[in-house]
Amino acid sequence: MRHLTDGLRFAVGTLSVFPVRVERVDRQVAGQAMTLAPVVGLALGAVAGLPLLLPVHPLLGAALAVGLLALLTRGLHLDGLADLADGLGSGKPADQALGIMKKSDIGPFGVMTLLLVLLAEVAALAGTGAGYAALVTACVAGRLALTWACRPRVPAARPEGLGAAVAGSVRPAAPWLVTLAALLAFAGLGLSVDAGTWGGAPRTWASAVAGWLTGADERAPEVGLSSFKGLTDYLESVTGTDSEWGPELMTSDGIIVADGTVRYGLGLPAFLTLPIALLAGLLAALALLRRARRRLGGITGDVLGALVETATAATLVAYAVMG
Repeated sequence: MRHLTDGLRFAVGTLSVFPVRVERVDRQVAGQAMTLAPVVGLALGAVAGLPLLLPVHPLLGAALAVGLLALLTRGLHLDGLADLADGLGSGKPADQALGIMKKSDIGPFGVMTLLLVLLAEVAALAGTGAGYAALVTACVAGRLALTWACRPRVPAARPEGLGAAVAGSVRPAAPWLVTLAALLAFAGLGLSVDAGTWGGAPRTWASAVAGWLTGADERAPEVGLSSFKGLTDYLESVTGTDSEWGPELMTSDGIIVADGTVRYGLGLPAFLTLPIALLAGLLAALALLRRARRRLGGITGDVLGALVETATAATLVAYAVMG
């Protein structure tokens, strides 16, 4: 139990701004910290998602949530993403690319990557019907990527730094067990979303699946919209005016209308969408990890930060597409 406490303190102190006293740091503690990293992600997501509960425009709430998450992590993961983008984008050999990543400035590849990732995160959050649950899932997925990146046989690219301290420190079975636990947990969270715990009309998992398969959304039975004409007729009846909509809405197959809100996505129930989105984010991070290993020879602190942001963004995008 003492080792777990030391590991959790190390994880919290390394991955967040939450004040903790780290009393012991060694390979065993590092392995525990990276194994428990998803727990820190859970706490970060729970706090960062609070702006999404405010009675403001979804876009503003999403921007505030993403900004708060950056503050809670000191912006270190975003900095790592920008540095890795500059290093990989330079096309230089491994030693020169690592030198570029160590510089304090940010190059054009880093700037473009940051802009695209932050815009994707904000847009995806603003377009989801259960943004709070999606953000919590994304934060856990980002830290779960660290558990996989620190498994055995993943070397460090440098002999010093955070990458060297945690590389290979996680036990072989830990990533699989933690991933399974996360999938089960977010399937359960998705059930609560489908039941209306996080807002909206309740529906059982059976009705959620049936609604997706048949194209009917039981969260808004009183609307009864099965076509674009039904959408415009409903909005005109609510506003009392003629509505003009662009052709992109008429040709989109992914429109879901619930409680008068227009959303885009496949309409999968949340108990499927949340775990699938988590897997999508993790796979995106593992693809980047494979690229970093080939180009740089292993992981660094910057690579770890980039994996966190990649998994977070990919999870949110996946949820927006499917939800």
